[in-house]
Amino acid sequence: MADQLELEVVTPERRVLSESVNSVTVPGRGGEMQILPGHAALISELQTGVLAFNQSGTNFQLHVSGGFVEVNDDRVSVLAEIAERPEEIDVARAKLSREHTEKELSSWSGTEEDFEKARAKLERSVVRLQLGTHSSAKA
Repeated sequence: MADQLELEVVTPERRVLSESVNSVTVPGRGGEMQILPGHAALISELQTGVLAFNQSGTNFQLHVSGGFVEVNDDRVSVLAEIAERPEEIDVARAKLSREHTEKELSSWSGTEEDFEKARAKLERSVVRLQLGTHSSAKA
């Protein structure tokens, strides 16, 4: 059995990551899933959240939103609508987005579908803020 996974994270615009890692944790449809070498094959929808991976004892994180994760033969393929490294996140922009969306949702008068889109936007900005703030605190 292998002791590494091949992790690839791609968006429609670019390849964000392609690395050998020891473990991966993804925000799946039913909650966080930890994937270790030898994991059973699976396909799951991604939720907005943090994709974490361990590489040689060091932990790394990415913001992911939308898309799917596939695990097969010690290969983890993440096809995300959005994937960002913490250092790529514009914290000020994420804060403005969160504040604007919170205001919008507090006096909501639109459709349920539009409400869900706004709620998802709020969730993305909160995760971006968490990762971006944590990243800039390390720098």
